[in-house]
Amino acid sequence: MAGSTLDNIQGKINEYQDRVQALFNAVQAQNIETLKSKQQLDLERARFLVTQAFEEDDKGNSEEAIELYSEAVELCLTTSNETTDQNLQTKLKQLARQALDRAESLKESMSKSSVKDKISAPKPSQPARPYLPLGPDFSLNDKPSVKPTQTQSSEPPRQRYTSEEIEVLRKTSKINGIEYVPFMSVDLKERFAFPIPYSDRYGKLALSPKQKAMFSRWMRPDEITNNPTMIYTVSSFSIKQTIVSDCSFVASLAISAAYERRYNKKLITSIIYPQNKKGEPEYNPCGKYMVKLHINGVPRKVIIDDFLPVDHNGELLCSYSNNKNELWVSLIEKAYMKVMGGYDFPGSNSNIDLHALTGWIPERIAMHSGNQAFDKESTFRMLYQRFHKGDVLITTATGVMTEEEGEKWGLVPTHAYAVLDIREYKTLRFLQLKNPWSHLRWKGRFL
Repeated sequence: MAGSTLDNIQGKINEYQDRVQALFNAVQAQNIETLKSKQQLDLERARFLVTQAFEEDDKGNSEEAIELYSEAVELCLTTSNETTDQNLQTKLKQLARQALDRAESLKESMSKSSVKDKISAPKPSQPARPYLPLGPDFSLNDKPSVKPTQTQSSEPPRQRYTSEEIEVLRKTSKINGIEYVPFMSVDLKERFAFPIPYSDRYGKLALSPKQKAMFSRWMRPDEITNNPTMIYTVSSFSIKQTIVSDCSFVASLAISAAYERRYNKKLITSIIYPQNKKGEPEYNPCGKYMVKLHINGVPRKVIIDDFLPVDHNGELLCSYSNNKNELWVSLIEKAYMKVMGGYDFPGSNSNIDLHALTGWIPERIAMHSGNQAFDKESTFRMLYQRFHKGDVLITTATGVMTEEEGEKWGLVPTHAYAVLDIREYKTLRFLQLKNPWSHLRWKGRFL
């Protein structure tokens, strides 16, 4: 389409498509494995408990670490009594011994510290540093700020919200009956490890009529695949929309993933928790996740569990990754759908969705003949230049179209697309569009 003179280019296209199908079939065959037993899943949860305990241990949070170690020990011993698999029993007992030894060591250390503190001279108490608003921290505390003391006077003054601003934050924090408080640095200490898989206290999300017609049950990732993982690769090409009417959100997710992959900037992976020491989101066998979304002008934490809706064939009834083991697509969508009131979602637009995902300020351009201010030439040049500098994320949406127009352009009416690339060749201009329902396509002629 771009003027290639390569011989037999159509044959090459067919060859690549056949290879893609062969690879897809091979991956599907590998995914058909026996699911892990309850005892094996309990072992994974116990390991996660110990991992989280190690992290709290390293941070000096001894009490929290001891609690996590103790829960891991209890889970290991209970599970060991439930299984007859000697190999599994050995692993459980080794992990229990490791956790118990560390917990006892911490208790002893804390006991010695306590005795030492009692015989030491008392030190003047330091006022606790409050979590202040603006910047990385937000506070809904409407109490007046404490006047600076001598020990605080060396710190730079911090701005506080006025009572009116706090009231606005309070009112905008309750959405669809659930309060989503502003994200604060203290939320990075959110607990994710539990002996029993986590379930959202607000229950399951409301399903759309199309989902209800095909719905079988809610399943956790370890019931769907034998090797669940948070991220295999961040790629827009692996994202697939199903019957949830959130094409603008899925298109926004796709273009954000494409940007992260192209510029190696953690636009999407930075909003999912728990994360490991490298700041990478990780699979949680305990089933609890936190997603940071910009809602009503403020970054907010959204807590979800990992239950996902499936049909009678075990196929997901929500957006998912083509890599069956990967969870990030389904979980980010679930967090957004929770804020929006459930999967029974009337639709949105990419201005709102992209801002929720990234915090980037949106700009909407009406590219149709009814917009007298629209300049086709300058708009294309602006989008082309900014896109290739990495300054913008672009999605596009179609309006109402006749069946003939849809066939002519190969586009779906009233549907959103991710713009993955913009090219110019001689007098032709091309947009590479990703349809959330299917594959990408190059479309010529800008407008």
